[in-house]
Amino acid sequence: MNKQTPSDYDNLLPKNSKLSKIMAFDFGTVRTGIAITDALQMIAFGLTTVQTNDIFTFLKDFLKTEQLSLFVVGLPLQTNNTLSESEEHIKKFVKKLQETFPKIPIERYDERFTSKIAYRSIVDAGLKKSKKHDKKLIDKISATIILQSYLSSR
Repeated sequence: MNKQTPSDYDNLLPKNSKLSKIMAFDFGTVRTGIAITDALQMIAFGLTTVQTNDIFTFLKDFLKTEQLSLFVVGLPLQTNNTLSESEEHIKKFVKKLQETFPKIPIERYDERFTSKIAYRSIVDAGLKKSKKHDKKLIDKISATIILQSYLSSR
């Protein structure tokens, strides 16, 4: 079976389609995992992990060729439903995201346990030991889990 990518599915859409994608972030102070949907907003795909300092450059370049209808940013809740310490950093990111891209709405979505689930899926997939500790891969998978969970909740 051929491996399909988001752009493969997008080619199935009519050329004049106005559908756009949703992008999700697993924000971190060092790295941020990014996931995106297909244009039908049905399936989440891990896109990349970028250095957090470079995220706005990445997004500006990305938006030159792609349309987004929504940003989803992880909400770091703890098991007792209080926000974790990382929320202070995420709030600053969300504020700058709003200021930089005011036409794209932002929703927050519970990101509890996504890193653990991402790590578990790497282990279950039988990837090499080096991949099990690849923080970039874990961040990208975490963003994908946030986005797919968001899509499933709609």
